[in-house]
Parts: sequence; C-alpha cells; structure tokens
Amino acid sequence: MTDQYRRLVAYRGSHEDPADPGEVRAMQMVLHIEKRDPPDGHELLVAAATAVARLCLDPRCGASGVWAAPMDAWCDARIRKIARRARGAHWAAVQDVDGVTARIGGAEARALVPGRVGDVDRRVGRLQIGGTRVEGELPRGDGPTVGDGAVGLVLWVDPTLDMSVGKAAAQVGHGAMLGVRLMSESRAEDWFAAGCPLDVRAADPERWAELTAAAQRGTAAAVADAGFTEVEPGSVTVIAEAVGGGR
Repeated sequence: MTDQYRRLVAYRGSHEDPADPGEVRAMQMVLHIEKRDPPDGHELLVAAATAVARLCLDPRCGASGVWAAPMDAWCDARIRKIARRARGAHWAAVQDVDGVTARIGGAEARALVPGRVGDVDRRVGRLQIGGTRVEGELPRGDGPTVGDGAVGLVLWVDPTLDMSVGKAAAQVGHGAMLGVRLMSESRAEDWFAAGCPLDVRAADPERWAELTAAAQRGTAAAVADAGFTEVEPGSVTVIAEAVGGGR
C-alpha cells in the first residue's frame, strides 16, 4: 500500500499537458447506463468514485505491480479523466479492459488503468462521451445515505454547477483520490480493505462555506477543475471530507 498511498499524497496537479494531444494521459471511466433501466444518479456517482479509489489503491498499482508504470506516468502529468457510458454488450466488453468495477446498489461503474488518449482500446473508444443525464438527486446534509453508513469519505458536490453525470463522475473520482491525503497510510489501508466506502452529497451554501474553509486549512481536499468542459476554469466542483474516525 505504501507506493499507492505515496503516489496519491504526493500528487499536486501542477503539470502541463504535452504538446501532442495523443500523448495526453487520461483515466477512462465507464458508467453502466442501460436505456430502459438506468441507474439512480446518486448510486452511480458513488460507484464511479469508489471504482477510482479502489483502482488507485489496488496492489497491482504498487511498485512491483503490473499497473505501476502507467499509474506513475499518469500522476507525473496533469491528471485527467474521461467518462463514457456503456450498455449491454458494450458494458460486458469493457470488463476485459484492465481496471476495477464498483457496484453500489443498482449502479455500476468501471475505472480503467490510465494511458495515452491516442492508444485508447477500441472497446472503450467507441463509447459516447459527455451529455449523459440520469434521474436521482444527491442527498443533502450529514448522516449515512448508502450502505451501512460506515463511510470513510464524503464527497461534497457544489450543486450550483450544472454538470452532466459524466462530468460529475470524473469530479467525484478526482475527489476520492485527493481524499486519501486526508488519511494516514494505516487508515488508507483499512479503508481499502473495507472496499473504499464513501458517499456523494450536495452541499448547501452554508455547508459549502464550511468545507471551503476546511480545504484552505488542509483538513478537507478541494477539486479545482481545469475548465476543459462544462464549468469555468478554476471552479471548485467537489470537496472531500474524511469521516468516521481519526487519521
């Protein structure tokens, strides 16, 4: 766990993209959204963030693991995520692409091992990007809303930003990564062993102000978006808060 933990804690997002767009490195995220029976939006975002956390802390991302090199290369550049949607046979096909799937309630999402955008697997590259919307509002306020309530992170979303579910999935995925730096290594190990339980909630203005102040103190972790799509550059989209015990 040491290598995976240190990789996430050390990342600060200060690197620039390469001049060649094909050399940009990104984590592809695939959301399972069937046309006739779409998942609940809250559960889908929890699944997306959980999949990212489990992938980043997976033993295969450790120093001697088969995914270490691509993870290092991704974290040595500007971290980017691209969310896509899949259904039916296309969803089944991406299960064979290296990554981790999380299932929360009736929702599923898969985070794939990062790589060059010019080398995206054809099973992933054919999937649609952007514009996806699903029903289901995020809960507000404190208290357990998924699972048994034993969450380790709460990812608070700014509800004033009008984000598609794909955009929001990428943002909470980033929040799950940044949230690890709020934990000690031993707590991160326990959290991973428990399956990376977390929740995604919408913050009202008062709560958002409290979280913003906490992020400035370093007791919460804020996601500032680069502004490539949907929101203005520098917008804080998600703030991660560690809950459920000491560091």
